[in-house]
Amino acid sequence: AAKPCTFDECVKEIKQPVDWFSWGGDFRVRNEYFNNALSLTTDPHLSLLFAPVHEQDYFRYRGRLWASFLPTDGLSLNVRLAAEPREFMRPATMDTFYEHSGMQWRYGIIDNLNVQWKKPLDLPATLTVGRQDVFLGDGWLVGDGTPEDGSFTYFLDSARLTYDLNDQHTTIDAIGIDQYARPDAWLPTLGASGSVPGDPEGLLLTDQNEKGAILWIANKSLAEANLDGYFIYKHDSRLNNPPAATFGDNADIYTIGGRVSGLLEDHWKYSVEGAYQFGEKQDPELNQGGNNPVLAPSAETTGFRDVRAFGVNSKLSYLFKDQWNNQLSFSYEFLSGDDPKTGNDEMFDVLWGRWPRWSEMYNIYSYVPETRVGQTANLHRFGPTWSLNPMKDMDFSLTYFALLADQDVPTRPLNQAFGLPATDTPFSNNGNFRGHYLQAVLKYKFTKNLSGHLWSEFLLPGDYYVSRDLVDFVRAELMFSF
Repeated sequence: AAKPCTFDECVKEIKQPVDWFSWGGDFRVRNEYFNNALSLTTDPHLSLLFAPVHEQDYFRYRGRLWASFLPTDGLSLNVRLAAEPREFMRPATMDTFYEHSGMQWRYGIIDNLNVQWKKPLDLPATLTVGRQDVFLGDGWLVGDGTPEDGSFTYFLDSARLTYDLNDQHTTIDAIGIDQYARPDAWLPTLGASGSVPGDPEGLLLTDQNEKGAILWIANKSLAEANLDGYFIYKHDSRLNNPPAATFGDNADIYTIGGRVSGLLEDHWKYSVEGAYQFGEKQDPELNQGGNNPVLAPSAETTGFRDVRAFGVNSKLSYLFKDQWNNQLSFSYEFLSGDDPKTGNDEMFDVLWGRWPRWSEMYNIYSYVPETRVGQTANLHRFGPTWSLNPMKDMDFSLTYFALLADQDVPTRPLNQAFGLPATDTPFSNNGNFRGHYLQAVLKYKFTKNLSGHLWSEFLLPGDYYVSRDLVDFVRAELMFSF
């Protein structure tokens, strides 16, 4: 008689029944609660859209199934399906579900569909063409192509060639991107994902149609100094289908940057990244017919403005390498803000880096009133993080950041889009201190297939804002993977 398989062996056989086919899936449940994270105030005069629904409580149920077909060595077809209905305990802030409670079923989407060819023509390279997840470096500028749907999906519709120079410990990535704002622009969704009566914007993946090209070179010859250099071009095309909707940017943004990271003397770990941006951007929402008290007349225009922006992202960590794996790190990030006194646009654009790099609350939700979802800019962020593993399969971390603004005036306040004066916003327009930011995270892996976390964040607002009310965010998550 055949020997019965162990649980792990049986699962492996189920997931890959034949050599040319494998599949898997996961299911994630999140309960999220926040107060003032979007509105930054409870006063509807200062936050027309979000103050009436400043307190949110909802569940997110994300399910995904994926499969890979391998017809021959080195060639694979990869597909993944995803859906995330959401259930709102309180009236929602969601665009197509605004001020409604209950279940929002949303749509399903093919969030990966690509062909991957390893060693094409016997070259030391990998070519991937189609819908795929792309994450470069630590994701500062390239990590999420679909910021408007949260962490439901991450993909970029793109072609990526990764060339390996093994003897030189170097990889070269060349990537072309063609990303659409509408979920059903290229592939049909499972269920409606367009605009609805009373909400012309509808459900979006990102704010405008985007094309791009990336050249990224990474060298790991030295453990003490891994080197990355890159050039990124991003072309934005404003959505323009009146009378339904007209929004987004027109832009050509060129980014040149580099990153150095490594491990020093077995205990010190560091990374430093910097980037400069130039080009031009057209943001019609800046114009109020010459009546914007925040901007200089030369800046208040419906035309293109020259982009001149700079950013730095850095982190230094000490690894104790003790029984609990204690680590103490210090982070500093700078993203330039738009100077209201000039006709140029000095606001740094994080490109495809609009995801929760360091906060699930602040750099995602709290930037909506002054830029867009996850469009972090006009920022100094610095402070320590302490992390440890108090027991097997458990991670715990505490973070404090002092947050400041490069410019004391946000030049794109949301209320302007509704024809309100730029002074009717949650921003004081005369202070640079964004506030004290606190974060505590507990993660635990129950089994090989089940993990979860408890996540909390708090902001004690500073004089950059009108209101001093506490901003908070709490999340509980369970993730089952198969």
